[in-house]
Amino acid sequence: MTTSRWLRLLIPLAVICGIWLAVDIRGLEYAYIPPKSKLENTQALQVLLQRNAIRQYDIWGKTLTVPGTALQDPDPRLKPGNGAVEITEDLLALGRRTLYKESFGNEVFLTDIVGIIDGPMKLKGILKAVADLKGKGTDNLQVELDEDITVGGKTFRKGDKIATGFDVPKGAHAPIGVTFRYVEGRTKLGVSCMACHATVNRDTGKIVEGAPNSDLNLGLLLALAPNSSAYFTHTDVAKLVDYVKDQNRTVINSKGKAEPLPDPDMLEKAVDDNLVKWVPGSFDTTVDMISNVTQIPDMFTKGGHPFSWSGFAMAGGFSGLSTFGNNVHAQNTDTLSQTEVSEVLLGIDKELYVGTILQNAPSRKFRYDPNSGLTPTEFFNKQDPNPGTPGVNEVIKMPNFPKVSPIAPNGLYISSPGYRAGEQVTAMSAYQNTIRPPETTKKGADAKTISLGAEVFKKAQCITCHAGDYFTNNRILPVNEVGTEPSRAKAFQRTKKDFGEALFYAPDTPVPIPPDAKVVKVPMEHIDPKQIALGFGHNGRGGYKVKGLMGLRWSAPYLHDGGVAVGPELSQAGLSETLMKGIKPDPYNSLKAMIDRRLRQQVIDANRKDSRLRDTHVTGQGHEFWVDDGTGFTKEQQDALVHYLLSLKMK
Repeated sequence: MTTSRWLRLLIPLAVICGIWLAVDIRGLEYAYIPPKSKLENTQALQVLLQRNAIRQYDIWGKTLTVPGTALQDPDPRLKPGNGAVEITEDLLALGRRTLYKESFGNEVFLTDIVGIIDGPMKLKGILKAVADLKGKGTDNLQVELDEDITVGGKTFRKGDKIATGFDVPKGAHAPIGVTFRYVEGRTKLGVSCMACHATVNRDTGKIVEGAPNSDLNLGLLLALAPNSSAYFTHTDVAKLVDYVKDQNRTVINSKGKAEPLPDPDMLEKAVDDNLVKWVPGSFDTTVDMISNVTQIPDMFTKGGHPFSWSGFAMAGGFSGLSTFGNNVHAQNTDTLSQTEVSEVLLGIDKELYVGTILQNAPSRKFRYDPNSGLTPTEFFNKQDPNPGTPGVNEVIKMPNFPKVSPIAPNGLYISSPGYRAGEQVTAMSAYQNTIRPPETTKKGADAKTISLGAEVFKKAQCITCHAGDYFTNNRILPVNEVGTEPSRAKAFQRTKKDFGEALFYAPDTPVPIPPDAKVVKVPMEHIDPKQIALGFGHNGRGGYKVKGLMGLRWSAPYLHDGGVAVGPELSQAGLSETLMKGIKPDPYNSLKAMIDRRLRQQVIDANRKDSRLRDTHVTGQGHEFWVDDGTGFTKEQQDALVHYLLSLKMK
């Protein structure tokens, strides 16, 4: 064997050894948590807490800040059990650690059931790609495939390199937000929040916490897995019956009747065909069996409630931020979490639902055989790593489960054993609200231009909706008023069928939840019922929230579908000319397309021509509030407004 061949074999092994040397020996787990010296951001609140200058509390979204000295006459709102959470250094440290490190057990779903590293992309390929960086870091890890594959009509050959979108900081052993857990004789791969919500700044090599990972290629990564059909509810597979090939290959449903399973190969192909169309930097976050991807959002969340594109996360801790953060792992990284509500939300019996997800699992432990004599749920319950709760992730049932609610759209809440109910989500929310977008390293506009931009912002009446310290009126607008592509605005509308009260557990409740746990009502009196109807689409059409304007330099492309994208050259209009070609959208040019009708039309036309975008409901249309010559503004004023928007700073 040649020396170079030996080196190619030894490099991945050396990286693996490096990871395991850094592992938490108690659980054989590893995830990269960067030292703060590698961050581009600053967290002013933490400095104040460290100096004991203030004490800050969140009370179901209302912030109470008092001097750092002990309270002489405690505010009655801070009585134990009323939902008040003190923001402490320890809580923020837990939040940051959880955001980077905690998978909540999703490596079981992603590795054993989906097979994220059982297709042509192998673990050794990821580790070799990291090793090949030689410590330099990257904002888009290129991983070599281990075998030939054809997905979505596109053929990849062994040795081809794919753009994963994984970010690897300088000197790191592994990508940000990718977790490794050695269990049952193999290393399993999972993801934490920061796989999507942090990126490496190409200019400085530092990490920008809270910036969306705009080129994370989730659709392709899932499509390459052997059982990507486990994500069928996130694609355009409207009816499972359309994929039935053998009427005798059945499961016994919960009503005692035989029901045919879809053919695994037919379903896999259909799901793969859709997944490869997903734009990098986006993900379909709803289980409505419609492919309507949304842009990965930023984490510059302070003052930006309600949360999500539709604003459905409006109730609960930190003005709904906890509800939004919970939804990621309680729903999106484990489709089995929908088992007990699949009939209500999807019209699919739970036995057929579970059987469909597990019938093609790469792990024999989780692969369901319809000839086993067991129903799918009986089979799964024998393997379930978290008995008593739906799915494989670490979740707890809400007090009125299987009812869904304004704080848990599938009735579940992520909480790991050994913590208190919701403690990790609370900590993540607290930390998110300390993240501030960094100032750009590039030379910005002069003070005169910024001042002119502020005047234009008011004159153009942008301030009507984008008002206040965080440039949002914190409202949800009807979809017809915003004019954006309508499908994702009503993605949660089926929750109306089983909508219950917003109930949670007392903050000191341990996990697992004891039978006598105290239940508390989450305050809802301050929330307009019409806003709830809009956020969840219960009015039949839904709406979109008014987004805050913090950190725009780090969050291109724009709009909820991420459809407004223009590259460094104005001719690079639309997603097919930017992210889908590996070109990152330019913040200045993309913002210009938000307010210039002619440039926007170029973007929309380009998007409409691409069948991949049409099939995933990405258009870049809507929000037609122009600041151009058609509304009486000059090029100078338009330019000043864009520079002003890019200069906004969070308090």
